[in-house]
Amino acid sequence: GNFIWQSFDYPTDTLLVGQSLRVGRVTKLVSRLSVKENVDGPHSFVMEPKRLAFYYKSSSAPRPILYYTFPISYNGLKSLTLKSSPGKMHELTLVDSSGDNGFIFDRPKYDSTISFLRLGIDGNLRVFTYSQEVDWLPEEERFTLFGKDFRGSNARNWDSECQMPERCGKLGVCEDNQCVACPTEKGLIGWSNKCEPAQANFCGTKHFHYYKLESVRHYMCTYNFYDGIGDITIEDCGKRCSSNCRCVGYFYDTSVSRCWIAFDLKTLTKEPDSPIVGFIKVSNK
Repeated sequence: GNFIWQSFDYPTDTLLVGQSLRVGRVTKLVSRLSVKENVDGPHSFVMEPKRLAFYYKSSSAPRPILYYTFPISYNGLKSLTLKSSPGKMHELTLVDSSGDNGFIFDRPKYDSTISFLRLGIDGNLRVFTYSQEVDWLPEEERFTLFGKDFRGSNARNWDSECQMPERCGKLGVCEDNQCVACPTEKGLIGWSNKCEPAQANFCGTKHFHYYKLESVRHYMCTYNFYDGIGDITIEDCGKRCSSNCRCVGYFYDTSVSRCWIAFDLKTLTKEPDSPIVGFIKVSNK
């Protein structure tokens, strides 16, 4: 009378109420590639032993790049479940195996049992709820991880859309959740979806040089502090990029002497007075 296998135990990009990520089964959600292509996309939401992490898998990077972590640490996380609490509060919560550490996504004013959490094609995490008490627009988006309202104690979002790797497509400078500029060797120009990095031979210093970007931050610099190279000069940081054919640029925090090697560019966040400077490879031809 027991189930041998059921799809409910193996979520893909979505968690329904009562569904879990669990050690020994599925420990991550993976986004779809596109609306028409139901195959794995580049974004993943991963349950790790000590944290909940979001990764972007670039075809040019040696490993997935962290672009967000939940603001809590764990010790031996074994499961994560989306729950809907009965009663007056109708809380929608993501809770761990101990039941002690949870994230309250929302408190709708109606039964939230028909709800789900989804990692979207764009890498954003959203929670949707369906109300059986209304006839018009019964489905509501009750939580969005990256959005416009992420500042202050009453913020509805936890970070800016600019932190999403593909917010500005292949390349773009993002400010206040909008793609505002396309970086070029001659300076910043108006952004469009045609903005993209130069394709060139980046093996051997005779084939390329760099141009400098100030007051911008690559998405990998925000939550990947310890993945950066510490106690290094800006010159040595540049040498590391120059010696790697797959490196398309590097970012350097002048305040802490830390270096990040970039294998793709994607979305760069504009930050006035930021100590981080970027150097982008361009062809000599």
